[in-house]
Amino acid sequence: MIQSEPQAKVAIRVRDLVVGFGDRIVLDHVDLDIREGEIIGLIGASGSGKSVLLRSIVGLVPKRAGSIEILGLNLDAPGAEGRRDLGLRCGIMFQQGALFSSLTVRENIQLPMREFLDLSDHLMDELAMYKLKTVGLPADAADKYPAQLSGGMAKRVALARALALDLEILFLDEPTSGLDPIGAGDFDALVSVLHHTMKLTTFMVTHDLDSLRNVCSRIVAIAKGRIVASGGLEAMLVSQDPWVKAYFHGARGQAAFG
Repeated sequence: MIQSEPQAKVAIRVRDLVVGFGDRIVLDHVDLDIREGEIIGLIGASGSGKSVLLRSIVGLVPKRAGSIEILGLNLDAPGAEGRRDLGLRCGIMFQQGALFSSLTVRENIQLPMREFLDLSDHLMDELAMYKLKTVGLPADAADKYPAQLSGGMAKRVALARALALDLEILFLDEPTSGLDPIGAGDFDALVSVLHHTMKLTTFMVTHDLDSLRNVCSRIVAIAKGRIVASGGLEAMLVSQDPWVKAYFHGARGQAAFG
């Protein structure tokens, strides 16, 4: 299991975060620190607020109260330049990949480059091919369309697009969802290697027990809109929170962790 630096700086700081839709409160005064170099695995039941928390942090879901800081920048602070800088330093891979069906693999990967960088088409082509190689895809995948890809290949293309820029923080929303056990294991290994080689801070929403065991340096559990447990796997296994106990000591948890 990957170990974090004991005194690492905080890369993401969430304080008193409240998010709701209509009369329903999804995140209820959430506090969370993510340190530089960690791979955080965020777990929770369906509807607990896992993906909403990720999307709130990256600014895709509005909050009702609280504050969010990423790499020292308060997201409520004015100034477009600061937000643009964060766009260069953060990448996100969505659960279903969110690839544009009318664009080739190469063009999908180049989207962040076109938005944030001023590069020639030739250089963008070279970078796109490099990113394909980085995620373990062959060069001939570049001219395929998303509909021509397997589920595992589409996941890797989405990851390549998330990594298109020079990142410091990578957000992953259910990255192994829909993959068979072998494909999920390969993807976990890829995330781990990229985390080490690129020195990333990684925030991963997941329900995959193998990912929690093999990849994550810390696990954060959310239930009913609140953080109910945080720590390593050992801390999760001894947690007295009812949902955490059910998650790790149920039939699937027993099979995974014994």
